[in-house]
Amino acid sequence: MVSTYRVAVLGARGVGKSAIVRQFLYNEFSEVCVPTTARRLYLPAVVMNGHVHDLQILDFPPISAFPVNTLQEWADTCCRGLRSVHAYILVYDICCFDSFEYVKTIRQQILETRVIGTSETPIIIVGNKRDLQRGRVIPRWNVSHLVRKTWKCGYVECSAKYNWHILLLFSELLKSVGCARCKHVHAALRFQGALRRNRCAVM
Repeated sequence: MVSTYRVAVLGARGVGKSAIVRQFLYNEFSEVCVPTTARRLYLPAVVMNGHVHDLQILDFPPISAFPVNTLQEWADTCCRGLRSVHAYILVYDICCFDSFEYVKTIRQQILETRVIGTSETPIIIVGNKRDLQRGRVIPRWNVSHLVRKTWKCGYVECSAKYNWHILLLFSELLKSVGCARCKHVHAALRFQGALRRNRCAVM
């Protein structure tokens, strides 16, 4: 049986969220930053450890606020489908404090406005541009502790430029969705070995 998961990718301008998606799907990276101005939909099929998953990856442009209801969601073309996804990936630039504050605000708005299924909708916080480690503005331990212990969200640092931890990010994503939606199946068994490259393929 093929599982289908809708995933929203959000972040401030220039954090590299689209670069993460393109690195995952096409194994490519461009030094030229092209701002996302409209919602983009990607439909990959992913095989991880023998299980097939259809992903609907929604790459959203920066939004001023999370839509408070379905009417507002569909009134703005940039926000359509944002409230009905199975998981959220919130990306920030480890060298930009404002981008982390943006993620902090959006996460809080998701919790406050998405009433249905809020407690079971996984949120993964992603610190991109790990290759620029020397320019980090917040110590990694501080962010990791806040996100994991206080926010109860997943946390991954990656580099879209060098394809570092990109596979780990989407592995963690599928684990988190599996834990929330398949309560009677232990996620560690279902995704064992997912990080081995020969056990993961994007079709």
